[in-house]
Formats: sequence, C-alpha cells, structure tokens
Amino acid sequence: MCQDCGCSITDHQHTLHSNPQLNDAKTLSVIHKILDKNDHEAQHNRQHFEANNVMAFNLMSSPGSGKTTLLEHLQQQMTAKYAVIEGDLETSRDADRLIAKGISAYQIQTGSACHLDAFMVHQALHHIDLAPIDICFVENVGNLVCPASYDVGTHKNIVLLSVPEGDDKIEKYPVMFRRADLVLITKMDLVEHFDFSLSECEQQLKKLNPDVTLMPISIKDPQSLKQVADWISAFRGA
Repeated sequence: MCQDCGCSITDHQHTLHSNPQLNDAKTLSVIHKILDKNDHEAQHNRQHFEANNVMAFNLMSSPGSGKTTLLEHLQQQMTAKYAVIEGDLETSRDADRLIAKGISAYQIQTGSACHLDAFMVHQALHHIDLAPIDICFVENVGNLVCPASYDVGTHKNIVLLSVPEGDDKIEKYPVMFRRADLVLITKMDLVEHFDFSLSECEQQLKKLNPDVTLMPISIKDPQSLKQVADWISAFRGA
C-alpha cells in the first residue's frame, strides 16, 4: 500500500470502525498537506488539458472490471481521437494492448502506490502529444478505495463495476461511487450466470449519488458502447 493516502496506516488491535492513528492530529495534518499539494497540481493539469482543447476522463474500478477492454473497443464508436494514460503497479501490458490497437498510450508504473496522483499524471503528459487528440482517458490503478481520494486533473469521473464483482459493491465502497459522474455496469453478457441485480445497483447508487448516470454495457453489444460514446461526446461538446 502507499505511504501517503492513509491506507498504509493499520492497527490490527483497534476497535471496529475506529483507527486511532487516523485520529492523530499530526497524521491528519500530513495527509491534508499531501492532498492540498495534489489538488494544486491537479488544477494545473486541468488547465493544461483545457489549453489544448482536450476533455479528460478518469476511469476507476477494481482490477479486472474491463477498463482497458472498454478503451480498446470504444474507438469503434467514437469519431473523436483519444489518448490514454495507464496506471498499474508493474508492467506495461495495458498500454501495449492499446498501442497495438492504434491508440496512443503511456504507461505509469506506480511501484507500490495503489492510485495515481496529479503529479504522476503531470509527468505522463510530457509523453503524450495532446495536439492531435480530443480526449484523454486516465485509466487509474485497479482499486475501489484510494483513487477516489485523488483529483488527477480530469474533468469527469467514470467508475466501472463488473457483474462478477456483485451488486453489493456500491454500498461497500461509497466514496468511489459518490464521486462518479458515470457508472458503467460491465460484462452484462454474463448477468444470467451470476446472482446480480441491476435494480439493486440503481437503488444503492441513487441513495449515494442522485445525479449520476448509470449504464449497463457489454463489449459484445456495440449499441451499449455507443451510449457511452454519446455520453462522453455530450460532455465534450458542452
């Protein structure tokens, strides 16, 4: 786990729902300073995107929900050109997959950090040519917790939840879903094989985030991907 977002602070003897270290004023002060610096850098990233007429989207989810697969197939539904900043602890596999599809991509290897931050994205932007693109996707590290706490300088948050993960994850990981502008329920082609309720997801989500958009999708259903492309294009146009 990372050393700066608080997730590495553990105390196996603490009372349930209470971590004394996270109530320590010095610890909280350090975390707040880190987040403040990150937010300042995030705003710089946003200004950089806007100066180049690029709309940026932060993709967040647990590992294996289908972020990279979505980006591989989305280009077939979009006229806008996009590039991708990839985040993983190790390897460049995801960036390599996208590059093989003709998509400009740059891989960030975080080592042990469980999320991307604005400074990592800033460094990646030195390797991405924004001039020929309309959209930049930041594919965050697979994690339903820490990425939600870090503004990386994008304009909108897209959160993916796959059918095999179960329909209880929205209530279990509320911070991520509260900050979402669009929630995609992926791998809907598998729904008949799992005990998964789309209506239950809708109810949980509306309690946390009444204004969010929910879309069930499958890469085997091009029309569902077209809806995602249309949503992205609408924000880009606005």
